[in-house]
Amino acid sequence: QVQLVESGGGLVQAGGSLTLSCAASGNIFGITVMGWYRQAPGKQRELVAAIARAGSTNYANSVKGRFTISRDNAKNTVNLQMNSLKPEDTSVYYCRIDQGLRNYWGKGTLVTVSS
Repeated sequence: QVQLVESGGGLVQAGGSLTLSCAASGNIFGITVMGWYRQAPGKQRELVAAIARAGSTNYANSVKGRFTISRDNAKNTVNLQMNSLKPEDTSVYYCRIDQGLRNYWGKGTLVTVSS
């Protein structure tokens, strides 16, 4: 079993920055993709950014140029640096990791961007 603990959410003004962090523990052998998703009230959960073990990345069009995902394979952590935040970025952000055919989710951290 894998446990994910997220941190770094909070309230920020539009144009500001936040960094989200996620640490994986437990049976963490063979983690492949690590990523961040978000879900706003009344909307479906969507991919924000993902990073493969070798470092290739994938971003939602809405965050390209503003968000940067990174990971530390030795520490089994994944970070999401969020700059130039907009009110529409307000969501609960979830960390997810893929391990073989399984995936695991964190409990989520709330990011609120005020206008």
